Amino acid sequence: MAARAYWQGQIRLALVSIPVEIYAATKSGAQIAFHQIHEPSGKRVRYEKTVPGLGPVKPEDIVKGFEVSKGDYVLLQPDEIEAVKLESKKTLELTQFVDADEIDVLYYERPYYVVPADDLAEEAFVVLREALRRARKVGLGQLAMRGREYIVSLKPCGRGMVLETLRYADEVNKAQSYFREIDDVKPDPELLDLAEALIEKKTAPFKPDSFHDRYVDALERLIDKKKKAKGRRIIEDEDEAPAKRSGNVIDLMAALKKSVDSGAKGAAAKPAAKKPAARRSSATKARARKRA
Repeated sequence: MAARAYWQGQIRLALVSIPVEIYAATKSGAQIAFHQIHEPSGKRVRYEKTVPGLGPVKPEDIVKGFEVSKGDYVLLQPDEIEAVKLESKKTLELTQFVDADEIDVLYYERPYYVVPADDLAEEAFVVLREALRRARKVGLGQLAMRGREYIVSLKPCGRGMVLETLRYADEVNKAQSYFREIDDVKPDPELLDLAEALIEKKTAPFKPDSFHDRYVDALERLIDKKKKAKGRRIIEDEDEAPAKRSGNVIDLMAALKKSVDSGAKGAAAKPAAKKPAARRSSATKARARKRA
């Protein structure tokens, strides 16, 4: 079954319009789904939508309402909300271009793949994609999807482009309120060198498939044990005690040195493998004595 487009419309740059389709670029990973259970009976807890004084109500009788005063609501029907006039519901107008590193990582929310809607749109799509790539810029605009309008960024991605929804400024907590208690001090140069050496030692290409959710694995093992135990409580012991907190710089220095040196021990042991060369050297000396 072909993926369903999350949004269909056009990207507009000045007088150029490019029909496009947007598809979700991510999906939910594996996870364990729990239900709420009434322990005495072992039955699942269900929820009903009710109105005080009336009891349970039918889903078709429920509409959206905005409270204008205590207990007084303005009621809105789905077709009234859908009919709200907003150009960005069908058009993403690129109003600004910025360097990619100008956007703080905190503002990025969710990525989507962008593809041309048809063959006729492909030429303009490719021109925009390559222009962004050569300029090393990210396009910005606003787009209405699923009941709200987002700030979005647009950038090249392989043969296509990626659109990412961004958070508004009032949705991001200011870092200063969290970081103000951290002292403004310069680190010890030797500690800094050791930390950089450790980072360099552990530097490798990013391979997302080398990571997986170990918590899901642990829960699956627990569920399997619980089934076999027929309800008996199972509390797994932690393998390691939590590390003690310490502000001792000497401890930090020792820990960094040990971390950096742990990979060097194997390298230091390798010269022992050069024995064959030493034997060849002895044989060469013996031949030289015979010749003499």
